[in-house]
Amino acid sequence: MKKTLALFDFDGTITSKDTLFEIAKFSTSKTLYWVKILSLLPIFFLMKIGIIPKSKGKETFLWVFFHGLNEETFNALCFEFCLEKLPMLLRPKAINKISELQKKNTDIYIVSASPQNWIIPWAKQLNINVLSTQLDFSNSSFTGKIKNENVNYEEKVKIIQRNIDLSQYNEILAFGDTKGDIPMLNLASSSHFRPFE
Repeated sequence: MKKTLALFDFDGTITSKDTLFEIAKFSTSKTLYWVKILSLLPIFFLMKIGIIPKSKGKETFLWVFFHGLNEETFNALCFEFCLEKLPMLLRPKAINKISELQKKNTDIYIVSASPQNWIIPWAKQLNINVLSTQLDFSNSSFTGKIKNENVNYEEKVKIIQRNIDLSQYNEILAFGDTKGDIPMLNLASSSHFRPFE
């Protein structure tokens, strides 16, 4: 029996904006948001010129905005973000494609570098699986660190291969929008780069 797997990047593919910055805005006042962003400009510059890896830059960003936040409080914030803000960021063409694939009984996974905390609450509503970056909590408080690996570039392929038996699929579709998605797109039998813009 023929089975199809669909792999979707999240930020920029399903959404129109980077949700890391959007949830940071959502979590604080406009003034404090820009104060924190300005403090991060040296980090952004060092990432741009390749002095520090993107994963370390992301950890610094997360630490500045969410360090020490209680896990329950953080997850409640993420849930609220999914209810109030995320619907306005979704690309209609992407949602239509997901709906179309679900009608064909396609197995759908979101594979994202963004933390699962603000993807899973939304994805659960649509019965979509999530393979995504995990955050590190110690004594129920966010350490500001990523747990294991940042799910981007080759890490996308690794987490797919660890969690999905690809041999059971006759067709693998992949949808992405950045260089970080290329390894996942190369894994697929049918790849789609920026198809919903």
